Amino acid sequence: MRRRLAPVLASTAAATAGVLVFAAPASAAPADKPQVLSSWTQTSATSHNAWAAARANQGRWAAYGFDWSTDHCSSSPDNPFGFPFRTACARHDFGYRNYKAAGAFPANKSRIDEAFHADLKRVCAAYSGAKKTSCDGTAWTYYQAVKAFGVSPRDVPA
Repeated sequence: MRRRLAPVLASTAAATAGVLVFAAPASAAPADKPQVLSSWTQTSATSHNAWAAARANQGRWAAYGFDWSTDHCSSSPDNPFGFPFRTACARHDFGYRNYKAAGAFPANKSRIDEAFHADLKRVCAAYSGAKKTSCDGTAWTYYQAVKAFGVSPRDVPA
């Protein structure tokens, strides 16, 4: 009796799980949203490239409800001294905005800032000599600014 009942219970559980999945609201984000968000906010070039590909094809990710908006480098130049920092700033905004929306910003801020710095350093790697030194210094300044000022008062725990 036990052997015959187990497959029936397993089938019933699977069918019920399927019903629950279909009963979820259409606006619910996929369960792997935190993992996807994390994968796109790491310091590696692979993470940056995956985010850039997704950004170029946002429609594919619409169900996730990500906030793709950006003001790029905020009140700082997007291309200081000709260095193209705009995309790095956009990814940084993506991390900040989506982790804030998820209520997980404080725990992830330092990694998002580190990913920003890594993106800026990858921009600077295209240069050599004095130009690279200047780019690296500018990247460091941008990174220090977000580390120090990248938190609004509402993000600080009471």
